[in-house]
Amino acid sequence: MDWLSPEEWQAVALSLRVAFWATLASLPLGVLTAYALARWRFPGRQLLNGLVHLPLILPPVATGYLLLLAFGTRGPLGSLLEDIGIVFAFRWTGAALAAAVMAFPLMVRAIRLSIEAVDPKLEQASATLGASGPWVFATVTLPLVLPGILAGVILAFAKAMGEFGATITFVSNIPGQTQTLPTAIYTFLQVPGGETSALRLVVIAIVVSMAALLLSELVARRVARRVAGA
Repeated sequence: MDWLSPEEWQAVALSLRVAFWATLASLPLGVLTAYALARWRFPGRQLLNGLVHLPLILPPVATGYLLLLAFGTRGPLGSLLEDIGIVFAFRWTGAALAAAVMAFPLMVRAIRLSIEAVDPKLEQASATLGASGPWVFATVTLPLVLPGILAGVILAFAKAMGEFGATITFVSNIPGQTQTLPTAIYTFLQVPGGETSALRLVVIAIVVSMAALLLSELVARRVARRVAGA
């Protein structure tokens, strides 16, 4: 990518790193949360559903500020984590955390819809044969919902790549440390002559987003065909 300057490439590379770890780290919890919302009935279920989707409703800046209050070095969680060497505020790890929080609702929703499309009788039949709950999930549910999981991962990755408001509020915009692709675009637009660099990064953002949407559509169609053929 010789057509990108070192600073631009650094922002793209950091965004890819942040999006990758944000998606990977939130995937296990995303699958568990989606399964709980789709299959379990328990007190507080609607509250959990509301909390999961809260980042979609709140302004991203508000979400970033809440993360700063909780995970900042003076926050209740941040101070405890700092004692064991884990720091989020003004670090790339904080950017990953902010991206994960903002992308989590999209991941959970895609996986939940896929789980709800699976006939519970298939799981019940396996359970009557003596299979445990985790084994039923691993051998029956998981293979059927795998396309939905992939769709959720793709959407979450694309959202994490484009996260701006929560990231810049929580970890600022430090070149080489927390400056991701969206914050780099914002920075270039604030300086004279930076429009060309901003445009190059916008093109990359469009390509990544369109690729993610196309992949998500392909996976969604595969899910629909599988459900129709079931």
